[in-house]
Amino acid sequence: MTLTRKTAAGCAIAALILPAAATAAFAFPPADPSAGRSAVSLVVDPQSYTVASAAQEQTLSRAAFEVYTPPAPPAAPVVAEAPASSATAASASAAPQSFSGEAVVAYAETFVGVVPYGWGADPSDSFGCDGLVQYVFGHFGISLPRGADNQAALGTVISADEARAGDLVWWPGRHIGIWDGAGGIIDSPDWGRYVEHHAPWASSGPPIYIRL
Repeated sequence: MTLTRKTAAGCAIAALILPAAATAAFAFPPADPSAGRSAVSLVVDPQSYTVASAAQEQTLSRAAFEVYTPPAPPAAPVVAEAPASSATAASASAAPQSFSGEAVVAYAETFVGVVPYGWGADPSDSFGCDGLVQYVFGHFGISLPRGADNQAALGTVISADEARAGDLVWWPGRHIGIWDGAGGIIDSPDWGRYVEHHAPWASSGPPIYIRL
């Protein structure tokens, strides 16, 4: 009987304690086993930071390291110059001839009315305009190529006032002759004609004077 009373008393006490323990269990969560160690919170306010795209990061990186270069000042306006006249383009003081111009004219005169116009550069055959000039100046030790423009390119442009006997009279791309120093030229003019001494053709326009 005594054991039975003790057992009954223990059961009564247990009946009182167990409901309280159960209530406490639900009221307080179990302890975190890591609560004893110091912890750092990683929670960050998402509105405080902006995640940049790869393109934005590249732009920011360039802006951070590139050296700023100010834009170049606008170019000054270009003022077109008036084309130079033939007298201005000519040398202010032409170099003297390295030969006797009068002697050149006198030698060229020996072919007037004698040698016909043609493709040649020899009096035994024919003279083109450039062939006559090449042959005459070759007689004085001055070597010239064929072609009126090629011959003129070896000399210096001079003004009409500076031209003297023995200078060249040139129409670019068309014709060349020898200036006589008195308003005329000696040349081989055209098919069916011979070497001539005459005034420049007015219809051809003003020539360019060349000193070799």
